[in-house]
Amino acid sequence: MPIHQINPNKWIDSYSDYLFNFTISRVSDREIAQDLVQDTFLAALKSMKNFKGEASERTWLISILKRKIIDYYRKINSNKGKAEMRISYNGDSETEGDWLEERVADPFDKTAEDKMQNEELGEAILKCLSKLPVKQAEVFKMKTIQGFDTKVICNELNITASNLWVIIHRARTSMATCLKENWF
Repeated sequence: MPIHQINPNKWIDSYSDYLFNFTISRVSDREIAQDLVQDTFLAALKSMKNFKGEASERTWLISILKRKIIDYYRKINSNKGKAEMRISYNGDSETEGDWLEERVADPFDKTAEDKMQNEELGEAILKCLSKLPVKQAEVFKMKTIQGFDTKVICNELNITASNLWVIIHRARTSMATCLKENWF
């Protein structure tokens, strides 16, 4: 017997801000975060029949959103020629190099300090991005955040590939310096 009921008519009012804040701390781009939240609501509507009511509506929506975020990063990484990312986060030989997706923390397990740090980092990234020259910010977003192919960016902005890489290098250097001053 289901404990929780589902009510899609209240999703936007009840969960959109929470889902957006959760997303922006992970993708650091407002448009992409908004798109991912919209994709989450659409996917939830399509799979409402699969909602068993064993978890709260919010928990169910977060689980869908997590998959959307992982798919977003997989798409970016596959555009760079990487299907998956591995990360070495401890010395235990059995688990060393486990898939990054397996280590994504549940937001409900986070402490208030973790949540505040994620929000602060997201804000710091957006602040640093806004300090870049317009062209650098645009190239950085297109290449690093949105994962566009070099050729597409060059055609769209009418620049050469070598110019693109110089702009990306400068943008990354500026972002690193700005984050070091504003976040670390």
